[in-house]
Amino acid sequence: MHAPTSEPPLYDTAHAPPPLAFQGKQGMTATNSDSFSSLPISPAQIANLESLGYLKMTPIQAGSLPLVLAGKDLIARAKTGSGKTAAFGIGLLEQINPRFFGVQALVLCPTRELADQVGKELRRLAQAVPNIKLVSLCGGKPFGPQKGSLEHGAHIVVGTPGRVLDHLTQKTLDLGGLKTLVLDEADRMLDMGFLDAVSEIVAQTPKTRQTVLFSATYPDAIRKISRSIQRSPATVTVEEEHEPGVIEQMFYEVKTHERNNTLLALFEHYQPESALVFCHTKKQCDEVAEFLDANRIQCLAIHGDLEQRERDQVLVQFANNSCPVLVATDVAARGLDIKSLQAVINYELPRDPEIYVHRIGRTGRAGEKGLALSIFTQSEYQRVQAIEGYLSRPCACDVYASLDRVPGYTLKAPMVTIQIDAGRKQKIRPGDILGALTGDAGLPGSQIGKIAIFDMCSYVAVERAALRQALNYLAAGKIKGRAVRARKINA
Repeated sequence: MHAPTSEPPLYDTAHAPPPLAFQGKQGMTATNSDSFSSLPISPAQIANLESLGYLKMTPIQAGSLPLVLAGKDLIARAKTGSGKTAAFGIGLLEQINPRFFGVQALVLCPTRELADQVGKELRRLAQAVPNIKLVSLCGGKPFGPQKGSLEHGAHIVVGTPGRVLDHLTQKTLDLGGLKTLVLDEADRMLDMGFLDAVSEIVAQTPKTRQTVLFSATYPDAIRKISRSIQRSPATVTVEEEHEPGVIEQMFYEVKTHERNNTLLALFEHYQPESALVFCHTKKQCDEVAEFLDANRIQCLAIHGDLEQRERDQVLVQFANNSCPVLVATDVAARGLDIKSLQAVINYELPRDPEIYVHRIGRTGRAGEKGLALSIFTQSEYQRVQAIEGYLSRPCACDVYASLDRVPGYTLKAPMVTIQIDAGRKQKIRPGDILGALTGDAGLPGSQIGKIAIFDMCSYVAVERAALRQALNYLAAGKIKGRAVRARKINA
């Protein structure tokens, strides 16, 4: 394990490699080249992209960027991890006038986590454009500081519909000079009930704006909102198809009372080192996580009822290898980039086969093999049939009794997470934490994992064997010349 040299994203919508084989279907012919230098963007931006590791465009970038740069309205279908943030981010940055301190681009996201990640990636992309100011407007954060930031002017706003609408209502946000509106993961935004809020926001933007809509799926609701807010949009679709053998899919038919035992048996039989378990409801998430934890499977649950700090801590621990299993709803898991996920388990099958394909596409990435395991009852067999119809092939089905169970099986993460009560506001950087632990504390870099910096706190992953040494130093030592408080987070 290598020690980090910079802040790692918790999930990354721009740099994750395409998880599956892409086949592009463009509504308009964009370009035959996958080089960023083929686009009408500044040399400074091209150099910045190279420094960030953008060597060539992903299919969604190659299809979307020429259209965004041309100022056209766009509907783009692409999954998380396809590089969609850069697909709209590079385009909207080219159209920003730094000398005009008004909001010129607005990116709406369904969740705070996605908005945070999009904001981080746009800031990286904006390094080539001097004096660009981006403000994040999300619920769960104090209103006052956001109002103060807006009073000093902003070029780009990234936020969730509810909080953006709050600022519009309070007259602390003015969208009269908006050039580009982006709805990121529009399908999930509608699923979460944000249609009215989005409509009210759009009503306060200029009719001459460019509207870019990204969606993993394309239900009727998306077609309807597109007709109401876009003008003759171009379409870009990047279809994903599993390469044969990359993801092993298996369906297990059980009786209703066997669902929990089957879930445990799947862990005992397949023994994945990391897994994402999908549930339908928040209550189901908590119950499943409690069951797994009681059976020696270390896990955390994430859903909409968690406070912002709790959500941040869950995502940090799953991303930095401090927690091997995440139990989540589709909404809470949206936008996560998990580069090495061994298994996806459907505790209950979704009713929409497209959601099933989206779920299992999170495993088997970057050339690795993946597992997709699903539990269903006889009354849910029509969901299996719907998946078979969608995939145009039969699903491999088995029964709970066929699983070889290992008595006493335990799954525990190799890392633990330490929270430090100092962050970005205290000018703490990843290198400060790394230097303190590898220097004065005497830990080898190989025992230190990912470091994540937030406004008022930071998180660092260390190997379990190094936990006591790290905490002992932090209790008596200093980071960047100041004493800090630190504690272990319990997964």
